[in-house]
Amino acid sequence: MTAAARHRGRSILLTSGLAIVLAAVLIPFYWLVVGATHSSGEVFGSPPPLLPGGHLTANLHSLQDTARFGRVVLNSLLIAVIYTVCAGAVCTLAGYGFAKYRFRGREALFGLLMLGLVVPAQVTLVPLFQMMAELRWLGTYQAVIMPNLALPFGIFLMRQSMAALPDELLDSGRMDGCGELRLFRQVVLPPMKPALAALAIFLFLYQWNDFIWPLIVLRDSATYTVPVALASLQGLDETDYGAILAGTAAAAIPMALVFLALQRHFVSGLLAGAVKE
Repeated sequence: MTAAARHRGRSILLTSGLAIVLAAVLIPFYWLVVGATHSSGEVFGSPPPLLPGGHLTANLHSLQDTARFGRVVLNSLLIAVIYTVCAGAVCTLAGYGFAKYRFRGREALFGLLMLGLVVPAQVTLVPLFQMMAELRWLGTYQAVIMPNLALPFGIFLMRQSMAALPDELLDSGRMDGCGELRLFRQVVLPPMKPALAALAIFLFLYQWNDFIWPLIVLRDSATYTVPVALASLQGLDETDYGAILAGTAAAAIPMALVFLALQRHFVSGLLAGAVKE
């Protein structure tokens, strides 16, 4: 067998493997969209539906009537956008501090912060709930937004990205009379656009998909987020799976739009987070 034939064989195997992986990823999404256009009885029919049906409008109307889905989507968008902006600012400033400032106990404090990556989130639910109750924030948006602003992974990502900035660049800015805030805004942030885009995608998706914590602290259905509202549609006697699938498909649209808007910087931002000092 010639070298060209072997190369062609490897290319065919690689392409076939990638096609199988792509199909395994896309088939559930395709069935989600198809299921959103069928009634609950048709969704679990035998054989299952493989082509779009004609119940999408009815499912959306049912979703709006039972869960006020338009209001729920606005709630999720408001919470996710505010959280992304605020948590992005906190993680960026904390990452900059850990990367470029030398102070006593810096490494110990950063190591303690990184323990948050291995501690299960369920461990903190009870003390956080007690804290929200003492602040009288239960049932409010700030109870959903505030507890996770200093997200350990976000701080780690920005710290690793900013560690790659030359210290000489910052020293030259200070010698030119740049204040710390202006230095951060005009010298540090511009090269960090890829990392900031990756951070924004991660924070938005993290908050948009969060279920357990909003379920615990939100009391009124008028303040529900999308995951909580969709879960509330599952009844003991009857569940409208067509409406749930329609809501799930609709909830995926904002996530896809955010990713498509920032995808150009996403991969390079994650790679920037892998830089070591």
